Parts: sequence; C-alpha cells; structure tokens
Amino acid sequence: MDLYDVMRTTFAAREFTAEPMPDELVYKILDNARFAPSGGNRQAARVIVVRDMDTREALVQLSIPGVRRYVAQLVAGETPWNSLAPPSVSADQIEKTEVPGLFTEPLLKSAVVLVICADLGDIASTDQDLDRVGVVSGASVYPFVWNILLAARNEGYGGTITTMAIPKEPKLQKLFGLPEHYAVCAIIPLGKPVKQLTRLRRNPVESFTVHEHWGGTSLRPRP
Repeated sequence: MDLYDVMRTTFAAREFTAEPMPDELVYKILDNARFAPSGGNRQAARVIVVRDMDTREALVQLSIPGVRRYVAQLVAGETPWNSLAPPSVSADQIEKTEVPGLFTEPLLKSAVVLVICADLGDIASTDQDLDRVGVVSGASVYPFVWNILLAARNEGYGGTITTMAIPKEPKLQKLFGLPEHYAVCAIIPLGKPVKQLTRLRRNPVESFTVHEHWGGTSLRPRP
C-alpha cells in the first residue's frame, strides 16, 4: 500500500475474525516497526507476545477497574482519566458501572495480544521535574507502537492501543515477570478486522495548527 493510504486508513480495530496471525507475520510486523526512532537510539521497548487464554483473561480482569472509571466519567460528561481534575463520580458509582464488551472482547478474540513494555532506565524523561503528569517518556516508545499498527494495516490486519489495565501495573509486572524498572506502555490486540474502515473522521489541519504563537493564524493550504 501507499504510505499515505496506510496512514489514512489505520483505524482502531476492535472486532476480529477467527483468522490466525502466525509468528512469522508477527515477526515481520515487528521487524519493520523496530525502525521507529527512540531517544538516543536506546530502543527501550520490549514486547511480550501473548496467545494463552488464561493470560488474556487475567488482562481482562486487570482492565475492568480502569474501564469502569472510564465509562462512568464518560457518562457524567467528563474527559475520562484526565490529569487535571479528579472524577466527580463516586467510587461506588464507578464500581457499579457496567463494562461494555467493546473494551474487553478485543483482548479475548484477537489473534494475538502484544504487551509493550519499556525500560525506564533507558528513557530520558525531560519533563520529570515539572508540576504535571509526565508525557515526554512516551516519545521513546509510542513511535514504535504506532509503527506496529501501521505495519499490521499494511499486511491487511489491524489492532488498537489499549491502556485500561495499566493502572494495575504492579499486578501486570507480576503476571509477566517484569523487572520493577519496566513500565507497561500499551497492550495491543491484533488480528484480521471484521471490516476494514477506509474513511476516518479527523479534525482538519487548520483546526489545530497555527503560525508562530498560540494566537497565530491557522495554517491553511495555498489556494
């Protein structure tokens, strides 16, 4: 596929057919994704390929508390899990929130699940002393994660980035035997999508890009 076609049609796939993904294909995807840039070219990311259903069930159980909070806040009109304001919904409301299958079934019905981890000792977190949640660390991992999804799309497969289990990271570390200095960055179910979306809705460039400063004029194509 043309590069721009891949970029414009790589969507968050959550429904999969029963078609398998052999290790050879997973290897091919990772073999191409590994050329993503990383800080100092230290390549801090590590991948665990999960097929075992008991492990997948464990991932679902670890995801459920995060999903409940996400859905409860969404219903309350809040941006879920945002770092600027605590949830207005109570712990009891969160606990009673139903868990939509949309959040859990991909972990069980995909051909394979990739758990992406990163060695925090190999990442330059230059925003670590700021009075806000850190985001810079992801620059050394998420280009690789996105390359995985682009490569999967190029092969006619798909997946999505899930993070709902990550609040339970200590239990994830125990589940996979991770060293304490490894963070879990993303959990990616991969498989053959039930249907391939080709028309995605995204904001136009001029809605999020300006010249020179925050109040600058919008970047627009020349007429």
